Amino acid sequence: MVKIIDANGKNSIAAVTVKLPGGPGVLIVLLHLMVTKMRIHVFGSLNMDLVCHTPRLPVSGETILGHHFQTSPGGKGANQAVAAARLGARTAMVGRVGDDEFGQALIDSLKAAGVDTHNVIVDQSIGTGIATILVDQTGNNQIVVVPGANGKVDDSDIQRLAQQFRPGDCLLLQLEVPVEVVLKAAARAKEKNVTVILDPAPTQKDLPDRVWGLVDILTPNQVEASQLVGFPVIDQQSAVDAAQAIVHRGVGLAIIKLGQHGAVIATQDTWFHQQAFAVTPVDTVAAGDAFNGGLAVALTEGMTLSASVLFASAVAACSVTQSGAQGSLPNRETVTAFLQER
Repeated sequence: MVKIIDANGKNSIAAVTVKLPGGPGVLIVLLHLMVTKMRIHVFGSLNMDLVCHTPRLPVSGETILGHHFQTSPGGKGANQAVAAARLGARTAMVGRVGDDEFGQALIDSLKAAGVDTHNVIVDQSIGTGIATILVDQTGNNQIVVVPGANGKVDDSDIQRLAQQFRPGDCLLLQLEVPVEVVLKAAARAKEKNVTVILDPAPTQKDLPDRVWGLVDILTPNQVEASQLVGFPVIDQQSAVDAAQAIVHRGVGLAIIKLGQHGAVIATQDTWFHQQAFAVTPVDTVAAGDAFNGGLAVALTEGMTLSASVLFASAVAACSVTQSGAQGSLPNRETVTAFLQER
């Protein structure tokens, strides 16, 4: 027997016996390898980030001087797609940009990372989404998002998305596109046995109750978790309480991201804490997106939950040591070396 195995340890071989005419009855066995690598789909936002670096973040009504400005491809959806693709996953993006320079730059950035952009639509009626980001010298940030074309995502985009689904795939969602469209995308994914991971950002306190049953994994940070559960998430114990409250609503798994304090992970039956890797942060803008992209890659590769969270934490840690959103997202070699060193 001949056995062919792909890089992920999966194989699918079909053998066909053919009798050639005109000869002595030679039999030839044709082996056909069907690679069954699962795919990560990202449905969500693409923004051009307008980044101002400042000594500190201003308070209300205050004007301060910054020391550096840059534009950087971003948007939580696009960031997660780039994160997954750079880690080696087959990744496809569905979303919208405007017919302008920002939109083309965003598509080019996705393509450069290896993301399938066939379903990123150029909307002629509105401009590309933008995010104005202030980053202080410790890496903390404040962000204001103007949705632009992201706000035009509708049922036609969902239809294109759903046509790509295969059982075992993973769908990454965020809330920078209309909530009702996000819920419809999640529902279509559940119909196709696709794992749904939702980053509930930017937070919306009045999310419809039906969202909980549509989400397999919810990944808020501590501010978002506080707003979702209605009490402050300020330490590990309150994060455990919040995660358990979320899973009791019907979500399969809750991961509360606590930045430098790691993450708390809870299922219906148990919980555990993942420590953060000790690094010196430069820019935390895309850390959550890096985590989600890494988590999706690890899970689709068949890693255990604890190994997947460890891997995602390493991806996030690598990202905060670099500036920019997509520019900070590491490749697989960087993450592997990071883990080996620790």
